[in-house]
Amino acid sequence: MAPDLDQDDSRAGTLVLALLSLFVGCATGLVCAVFRLLLQGADALRGEYIAWAHQQGLAGVLLVVASAAAATAFAAALVSRISPNAAGSGIPEVEAAINGGEPGRPVRTAIVKFVGGVLAIGSGLALGREGPSVQMGHSIADLIGRLFRRGQVDARVLFAAGAGAGLATAFNAPIAGAVFVLEELLRRFDTRTAAAALGASAGAIAVARVFVGVEPDFAVPAQAFPGFATVPVHVALGVIAALAAAAYTRAVMGALAIADQADGIPVAARAALIGGGVGLLGWLTPQWVGGGDSLTQQALLNAGSLSTIGLIFAFRFAFGPLSYAAGTPGGLFAPMLVLGAQIGLVFGRLYGQWFPDSASPTAYAVVGLAAFFTAVVRAPLTGICLAVEMTGSVNLLLPMLAACFGAMVMMNLLGIPPIYDLLRERAERKLRTAG
Repeated sequence: MAPDLDQDDSRAGTLVLALLSLFVGCATGLVCAVFRLLLQGADALRGEYIAWAHQQGLAGVLLVVASAAAATAFAAALVSRISPNAAGSGIPEVEAAINGGEPGRPVRTAIVKFVGGVLAIGSGLALGREGPSVQMGHSIADLIGRLFRRGQVDARVLFAAGAGAGLATAFNAPIAGAVFVLEELLRRFDTRTAAAALGASAGAIAVARVFVGVEPDFAVPAQAFPGFATVPVHVALGVIAALAAAAYTRAVMGALAIADQADGIPVAARAALIGGGVGLLGWLTPQWVGGGDSLTQQALLNAGSLSTIGLIFAFRFAFGPLSYAAGTPGGLFAPMLVLGAQIGLVFGRLYGQWFPDSASPTAYAVVGLAAFFTAVVRAPLTGICLAVEMTGSVNLLLPMLAACFGAMVMMNLLGIPPIYDLLRERAERKLRTAG
């Protein structure tokens, strides 16, 4: 076999990298669009199945619980036996590969992410589609990089570009996908990496929108520009979102720590227990389980009473970490969007009671979505781009900037690291222990 090509900083080398990034993006967009459609179908099927089971009495309850337990256990078994790197969101693993770690076996990882993600999220776990999409994009980029014999530097750029293309497809947000590459995965900006990130996201969205459409993921009425006088209010919202994000980060890591301590119980058995509980919850409240897009949409439309919103928030706050501890494929982004939108909605309603002329609660829900994401992940530009692209709320850029500023400052004062740093450190500790 011919040796790998070294990085080529010439115009021709940059052009080759850019063209490969488009190729990576198109392939990722196709795979992740199909993944999205299957998840939508699984959500619809789960709802119909639960509705049918309600007519079967006790046997229906047992069927729903057993089905969810079996699907979750199978997803966890796929991970533990075939591709351990496919557990969870996969973003820490992608970051490790970009930083020089072992990229793993891309075909195995992509297959396990795809099948396991459909099973786990489709069964009702509160997990996001973006985690599997990011890691599948990375796996596709790894395959293409090897096929075209790119050197390590170019291969790592393609890893990141493919991951960004996965995120872009997951949320129909091409700018957020490209920014995620530069802000979170590579944490640097130069011409070659920017071109690759933009090319991959553009290719992914061009293909994905053939299947998933061009509309934003959430339907939000047009929002008026709130005005400069509201900046302090939105900074306060960001601080509140950060306090909730700090507690949520601890909850996720705490759930994983408990799972790590249960080494005596097989992974599939632990997942089955969690899946069975999810099945029971799905029987009782079918609209509250799953990735949570419908709940985010409700919050963005200012729907529900304060007591109902508070109850859903408390439920999802505990349900998300529990689902993540199951060890199946699935991300953190989508469940965080639910919580952030609800925080903003409650804040907006309460503030509106004191100041009736303030912005609509919907505007605060959009801003809360960006602020909570920023606080947990510590990627404000990605959070803002996601919020804008998923809701079409360009007029809320200033409030988002203010809220994300407040969130970033508060999280730094609290001394809580970004969640993906914590997850990467956990993975490294497990590797050292196993070694």
